Amino acid sequence: MASVTFDKATRLYPGGTRPAVDKLDLEINDGEFLVLVGPSGCGKSTSLRMLAGLEEVNEGNIFIGDRNVTDVPPKDRDIAMVFQNYALYPHMTVAENMGFALKIAGVGKEERAARVLEAAKLLDLEPYLSRKPKALSGGQRQRVAMGRAIVRQPQVFLMDEPLSNLDAKLRVQTRTQIASLQRRLGVTTVYVTHDQIEALTMGDRIAVLKDGVLQQVGTPRDLYEKPDNVFVAGFIGSPAMNLFHADLVEGGVKFGTATVPVDREILADTSSTIATIGVRPEDITVSPHEGEGLAVEVDLVEELGADGYLYGHSTVEGKRTDIVARVDGRLHPNAGETVYLTATPNHVHLFDAESGERLSDKAVAI
Repeated sequence: MASVTFDKATRLYPGGTRPAVDKLDLEINDGEFLVLVGPSGCGKSTSLRMLAGLEEVNEGNIFIGDRNVTDVPPKDRDIAMVFQNYALYPHMTVAENMGFALKIAGVGKEERAARVLEAAKLLDLEPYLSRKPKALSGGQRQRVAMGRAIVRQPQVFLMDEPLSNLDAKLRVQTRTQIASLQRRLGVTTVYVTHDQIEALTMGDRIAVLKDGVLQQVGTPRDLYEKPDNVFVAGFIGSPAMNLFHADLVEGGVKFGTATVPVDREILADTSSTIATIGVRPEDITVSPHEGEGLAVEVDLVEELGADGYLYGHSTVEGKRTDIVARVDGRLHPNAGETVYLTATPNHVHLFDAESGERLSDKAVAI
């Protein structure tokens, strides 16, 4: 096994004016499951392909362990990749697909069969070893692609959105299996997805990219509790964090008619009279007191059993601002009503209104 290091790694496509990946500095520990996440076009798949040797590195270096692999051919990097479309050979059986790379590498027939059987047991694929891919479901094909990577016993697994072709229920089941399997094998894994729920549930750490630039790297809890900027705050979490401008006043920040107390050190962090306030839907409650908090007109309530989500709008600085709050799925306001919302104590975030950077630690809500 081995660690992975991106050292100011940059990829600029011919004719491009802006790098697809811009001076990426990232260290992935031995045995770690790291998820690269971000919107389409942010550079996450390009970063993975640079590590695999499928994309040129224009500046900087990439290391696997202590070895600089920047100019090493893909076949010599000791990595195994799981693609979005599985890339299975249709004319081969499951066993042949899983063992093909070993056959090319000159591994003997008996050892090949033993390693394929071992991987098949891990993935519950034993009954399907003699079948062709067309006779398998999408989830089974995905497991075969995983098995093909496992039998190679590489130093690093690379996974490029391997669950995107599965239906919603199977995605949930399979992401649990992949995370559990990776922990049992202990192989360093770099996993690319645009789905931040996958990132939060699977990764030991998450690296968030935007426009080829690393925004933040940390544990799922770090990114959820202390996003470094407005982009990370709005990207991590579902539904997304509510973000809007609010006036800074003596001792705190305005939240409708209420004032959220803020540490003096945070207020001293900025000379502005306005900040961007961020509150997650699960940290907003309907005020029991008429007129206290932020006035919101309810547009829709999604009932999800015990929980529900209130979608509404308010007027902030003369502009319509959409607000989402988690509510009781059984007892909640109805569309067309106006309610007042307040923030849960200790769960309000403040960001600089211009730069979008976090001002300091969390504000302390009422």
